[in-house]
Amino acid sequence: MPAVQRDLEELTRIPSVSLDSFDQAHVDRSADAVAALLRAEGLDVEIVREGGRPAVIGRLAAPDGAPTITLYAHHDVQPPGDDKDWDSAPFEPTERGGRLYGRGAADDKAGVMAHVAALRAHGGEPPIGVNIFVEGEEEVGSDSLATILERHGDKLRADAIVLADSTNWDIGTPALTTTLRGMIRVVVTVSTLDHSVHSGMFGGPVPDALTALVRLLASLHDDDGAVAVEGLRSSEAADLDYSEQRLREESGLLDGVRTIGRGSLLSRQWTQPSITTIGIDAPSVDTASNTLVPSARAKVSMRIAPDEDPRTAYEALTAHLQQHTPWGAKVDVHLDDEGAGFQADAQGPMYDEARAAFRDAWGGTEPVDIGVGGSIPFVAAFAERYPDAAIFVTGVEDPDTRAHGANESLHLGEFERVCLAEALLLERLGKARS
Repeated sequence: MPAVQRDLEELTRIPSVSLDSFDQAHVDRSADAVAALLRAEGLDVEIVREGGRPAVIGRLAAPDGAPTITLYAHHDVQPPGDDKDWDSAPFEPTERGGRLYGRGAADDKAGVMAHVAALRAHGGEPPIGVNIFVEGEEEVGSDSLATILERHGDKLRADAIVLADSTNWDIGTPALTTTLRGMIRVVVTVSTLDHSVHSGMFGGPVPDALTALVRLLASLHDDDGAVAVEGLRSSEAADLDYSEQRLREESGLLDGVRTIGRGSLLSRQWTQPSITTIGIDAPSVDTASNTLVPSARAKVSMRIAPDEDPRTAYEALTAHLQQHTPWGAKVDVHLDDEGAGFQADAQGPMYDEARAAFRDAWGGTEPVDIGVGGSIPFVAAFAERYPDAAIFVTGVEDPDTRAHGANESLHLGEFERVCLAEALLLERLGKARS
């Protein structure tokens, strides 16, 4: 584990932010570093690029009669944000209190190193075939993933697939993610005038676009804060003990601010739709003039139930926005991004072996099946491409990881258990071979 941690720290020092506005040479350097790690474990390695960021594919052939497993992670990371929000430099991994802090230390370079650690535990000679696929653009939507799977998918075909980009239920309690919400993201533009005009001269009879946009966005929720768009799917989540106090602590909800929506907290997070306004283009407070704003736009993110069709959800959202735009204002709804959810039938011998590996690695603690409210569209892409494979959505994160935020961190004790569980899974699948 000390060597695994050192290699993880070296990967974390590479600022492989895949957003276009950042230097993509670092993403290339990160792919090269991942490829070198896999070659050192004896894999046949290639770096592939199909119109997007570089991905790394490594392969180790299966012994006669043994199954093959594909292990997924991604080497690109989110932007760090403002350095002053971090307690230590985001790309200088720093250990404090049993956690490793740094952008990508958890999401998802620890996933890369968990796969490497599992190979090292077997001396580079695992009892089954191993394919490793490390993507380079997960954080910007995996646009070229479909093409990669189309052109290189046969190299990744396997009996089981581990997608290491999720979380555990808590420190000390492992989890398999069996449901993921899908997502729709739209840009909504509301217009009321062909140019801005004096707010004193025309304010009163003439509506401004920003006020119309605010009223339209407010229509997306009812008085309880539940999503008001009609026709969307919803279901009940797993019955796990999750208190409002835990939600408040994990989310940072301010004292006095009430939760919104209806149903169990986990259903609201995992299996019901949610809508969030994540950005608005309008004059800033510091630069605003006394004019009626002619046009304003907002970016709206909608998470949808795991079994909801993204296009059906988009049509329902668009219909709602068109029907609720006030005062005859003009509205345009542009689809910015979409992704399907995921719902696993997590039963059968492969899943039994995975749960046993978790149980052994966590000292007898039974793993739990969880949902995740976030969307990981590539999971659905793998499920569609390999319908006969058992898909395990796992991860290295915990409720304190703060992935995508300042002070992202990895619990090193849990990371060691993740590495051990993956090594045990390879062993168990090898023993279970026909």
